[in-house]
Amino acid sequence: MNVSNFKSGKLVQRYQYKSFEPSKVNNDWLLDDVQLQLLLSQADIKIGELNAFSQLIPDVDFFIKMHILKEGTKSSRIEGTQTNIDDAVQKEEYIEPEKRDDWQEVHNYVNAMNQSIKALDKLPLSNRLLKQAHKILLQGVRGERKTPGNFRKSQNWIGGASLRDAVFIPPHQESVEDLMADLEKFLHNENLSIPQLIKIGIAHYQFETIHPFLDGNGRIGRLLITLYLVSSELLHKPTLYLSDFFEKNKSLYYDNLTRARTHDDLTQWLKFFLEGVRSTSENSIQTFKNIIKLRSEVEGKILKLGKKQALAMEFLQHLYGNPTFDSADVVKVLKINLSTALRLVDDFIKLKILVEITGQKRNRIFAFEPYIKLFR
Repeated sequence: MNVSNFKSGKLVQRYQYKSFEPSKVNNDWLLDDVQLQLLLSQADIKIGELNAFSQLIPDVDFFIKMHILKEGTKSSRIEGTQTNIDDAVQKEEYIEPEKRDDWQEVHNYVNAMNQSIKALDKLPLSNRLLKQAHKILLQGVRGERKTPGNFRKSQNWIGGASLRDAVFIPPHQESVEDLMADLEKFLHNENLSIPQLIKIGIAHYQFETIHPFLDGNGRIGRLLITLYLVSSELLHKPTLYLSDFFEKNKSLYYDNLTRARTHDDLTQWLKFFLEGVRSTSENSIQTFKNIIKLRSEVEGKILKLGKKQALAMEFLQHLYGNPTFDSADVVKVLKINLSTALRLVDDFIKLKILVEITGQKRNRIFAFEPYIKLFR
């Protein structure tokens, strides 16, 4: 089927409302738009550069941890949370009580991403895996009563106070299992001669249209993108996250998804999606370059510490994964006494590697500010 001939689905009359029943996607797709082909080529080049670049960076997993935390922050902000990266890097006990629900939602997303990527070693990208991620996502937060880990058994809607004034009503609950089975087959159908970035672009659109869960569909749908890129080996490591692009272009994100449904315009959605892949890959490469530059600068400063260098380097390695901490954390991680830990922290402050962020004399919290700044 030509992408330009896409038929999104139909409205079906229910009791006092109409649900949108999408067409299935497990078909072969042909790209018949020249601009779309060009954008695909550009996106493929950039994601290939990102993949190659990330494999050249020593200890890249330390830096990926911050990329995932930024993704969790941005993906959750699209859904209305207010947590920023400066809050997200802190421990829960440091967060003001009124902000802890938002903080927990971000960290649930991070845990769902981390555990799902790890699970790919044993499980294929599947509805089972998405359900597991969903269960983690809603654990102990506002959506915890909305059947975590299970597809919905009732009708949901987007926008409006009820079904009667909803902006969009996804397919009826009786259609969800069949539609998600079709989506899963589409993701794994190796007989389709379809570029992988086009496949995941279509899959994300279809997932958001089905809206298979009662809550958390946006976040799981965005998590699906990264999981597919890793499972299909487009990326060796999970280094590309589109939520920052979607959040910066939030209106266009929703408008293009909606237009695909209302005007059968899948082409425009795919153009937007591919531009997101291209620009985000470019930005991620630059972030890695900035990290390498910062790492070189910081290690140069640590050389001034003489005999303390080895301990300082070990501490620095820890900071890349945990850029905020207190003195007790240093004691625990480095297995040193408190006075040694405080002297080490003081050395890092004098070298302008760390800053104290509480303004207190006791129970002080410190931050690897130059590093955190790269992810704002």
